[in-house]
Amino acid sequence: MVALVTLLSLLLSMIIASVLSIPFFGIENFTKMISSSVNIDEGNITFLKFMQVVQSVGLFVIPSLLLAIIFGGSISGYLKLDKKPYQTSILLAIFIVFLSSPFINFLGEINSKLTLPSAFSAIEQWMRESEDTAEKLTKLFLKTDSIWGLMFNILMIGIIPAVGEELLFRGVIQRVFVEWTKNIHWGIWISAIMFSALHFQFYGFIPRAILGAIFGYLFVWSGNLWLPILAHFMNNTVAVIAYYLYGEGILAVNPDEIGTKSNYNMAAIISILLIIWLFWLFYNFEKKKRSELNC
Repeated sequence: MVALVTLLSLLLSMIIASVLSIPFFGIENFTKMISSSVNIDEGNITFLKFMQVVQSVGLFVIPSLLLAIIFGGSISGYLKLDKKPYQTSILLAIFIVFLSSPFINFLGEINSKLTLPSAFSAIEQWMRESEDTAEKLTKLFLKTDSIWGLMFNILMIGIIPAVGEELLFRGVIQRVFVEWTKNIHWGIWISAIMFSALHFQFYGFIPRAILGAIFGYLFVWSGNLWLPILAHFMNNTVAVIAYYLYGEGILAVNPDEIGTKSNYNMAAIISILLIIWLFWLFYNFEKKKRSELNC
């Protein structure tokens, strides 16, 4: 049911978006951009951004809302959006994501160096080409020299994916797998792996799966989807802003390199230790609050 609703929503939203985009881009330009959308360049980046926003809404947001109604009858109740998170939990979630950056970058560096056996060289070449295309598209999306461009990037990369992906992967898919496996950890890790795989960026698969698991545990231990949404938003938005500041020369160090270079390895070690400690604090705080409510 999840797969069916998600696929139908994506197809329908892309069709509607294509029709609505014709008045803005013109039929000739629209046809040209559709046929050349595989050739990523600055000439069609506006169209690609438009389709990216539509894809995120059609693939994540709309199916999650429909599935919540189908499965639970109530969007806020089924998706665990019906209560405010504690302020302490909010701060801990923000610190967990912010301080995990060096460790995530370190894992990304390791992941990028992984190779397949020679028998799978054709698959590896396809994976590398897909990764290069995704990286090129991401850089074009992030490239801007205006505050309005930065604001739109925060909307496109920070807000919409944070809300949509958490609604679908943590709010719906993780819940399905927890119920199927009767095990919280299996549900978290299966949905985290699916979350990473759906991005089709194979050389960032491991760090993205770890991030998905972080979001999953924030959700399970708090019972509140607003926390992983906020954490996801912070992760994406900080990256967008840091890229902008680095491109403007305001930030001296490339944030993607923290934890990857030899002189930054200690940052990755400190990062994982802080994550464990903060998660321990988060788990015990939420456990204490639940026990107080049950008294």
